[in-house]
Amino acid sequence: MWAKPSKEELERVPKLYEQDGEGTAEKIVYMHFFVANCDWYITEYDRVDTFFGFAILGDPEMAEWGYISFMELKNLKVSWLEVDTDKHWQVRKVKEVPKIVMANGSW
Repeated sequence: MWAKPSKEELERVPKLYEQDGEGTAEKIVYMHFFVANCDWYITEYDRVDTFFGFAILGDPEMAEWGYISFMELKNLKVSWLEVDTDKHWQVRKVKEVPKIVMANGSW
């Protein structure tokens, strides 16, 4: 993985289930990972290996919410490309992330 998130960045992400009381559109997206035309938008983290977030793996119609392994993201390669952390990501609500809205992930 290129540009791994720092320990401090990871600690800012709420623990799993901490945003359960929020409607999907109101949940906060704390991190964004990407490679090629794949995106992972992170809303929660268990502090060990498991993220919860929205994954768009090339096809917005097949995108979905679910659990994402940090270890698998760190080891994933597409050809010679590695997953990268979006260091310019600005924390925002799900309903404010155009790719999630386009994929109907903010309902």
